[in-house]
Amino acid sequence: MDKIQCLTVFTRVAFHGTFTAAANELNITQSTVSKKIAWLEQDIGITLFHRHARAISLTNGGQQYLKLAIKLTEELSIFEAQLRQEQTFVSGTLKLSVPSSFSVQLLSSPLSEFMNLNPKLTVDVSVSDKLINLLEDDIDIAIRASYLKDSGLKAKWLMDNELVYFASPDYLANHPAMVKASDLAQHKCLTYTLSTPSNIWRFDDGKEGVKVKVRECIRSDNPEMLVKMAKLGQGIAAMPRWMVEEELKSNTLKLVLDQYQHAKLPMYMVYKDVEHQPQSIRSFIDFLSNYFYQNAK
Repeated sequence: MDKIQCLTVFTRVAFHGTFTAAANELNITQSTVSKKIAWLEQDIGITLFHRHARAISLTNGGQQYLKLAIKLTEELSIFEAQLRQEQTFVSGTLKLSVPSSFSVQLLSSPLSEFMNLNPKLTVDVSVSDKLINLLEDDIDIAIRASYLKDSGLKAKWLMDNELVYFASPDYLANHPAMVKASDLAQHKCLTYTLSTPSNIWRFDDGKEGVKVKVRECIRSDNPEMLVKMAKLGQGIAAMPRWMVEEELKSNTLKLVLDQYQHAKLPMYMVYKDVEHQPQSIRSFIDFLSNYFYQNAK
């Protein structure tokens, strides 16, 4: 039997002083009220009411238990109302897990717009390039660049990352020219450790794929670190184009091996597969998806 329902029946019987009046208010039968009170008494091991011929009254234990029952049912009612509001309005807390560079360069502007539209929302942004478990880490939406495996999660495509290779003008001026991918064997490379394996770079000339084992000079799981070291002339790096777009325009960095087709890695919003998503999650997914779609035109 549902204990919460029994507690609700108990509080209404105590309020009205009769089983009949409580049954009428709750639109159930008097025998149902009697059964729920009897079950509750048996469950907690005390008698809640003195039964008289024409009336009932709370026992001492019943009076003490009534205070707890009222507190529990009221708190539950308030909490359920808040949950219903979160299903209807964008409010509460939205927890995101986002790659480090993406969070600053691509997410900050649309997130600011979304916050301005929904002032009652609080957003908790966890910055990490590593794969996370949405359930264990209590994350609502994770944004990741990856070919997704069947994980029981839902995903919505956000954009494609176009992979480019680059180095500083000083580095290129002081090292052998690169005509083809195999020339990388003569160069220092800055590799991203979250790519598996990090020392194998892949190229496609439109006819066949080429895999090159590169010499790792600096390895890091931080993309900004690798871009910075490339700008300082420490070697060749590979990152999504959007991450170095400004440096390419200003000639702080230059593309290399640009004759090869640029690999594209899809970026997704990943979220739990539940029937009743809070409005904050549904709205943010739609907003961000539409934002990147409009800006890609």
